[in-house]
Amino acid sequence: MAVKLRLTRMGAKKAPFYRVVATDSRKARDGQYIEQIGIYDPTKEPVVVQINAELAKKWIANGAQPTETVRDILKKQGILD
Repeated sequence: MAVKLRLTRMGAKKAPFYRVVATDSRKARDGQYIEQIGIYDPTKEPVVVQINAELAKKWIANGAQPTETVRDILKKQGILD
């Protein structure tokens, strides 16, 4: 099973917010996930980002691969080098 850290879209039409989740890479974007590690809301000013650093580091240490967007978010939060 290949685990990815990626965004799951939530919210209403034209007003999205996202959950940062650990999920099987074969599952659908908004499908079942293993664990939620944070939220990302780009519609607010300033952008709202809440990531549980311990969970993110645990999943990365266990081999989970973040998507490009999640990797950028983690770098901005100082979780990834």
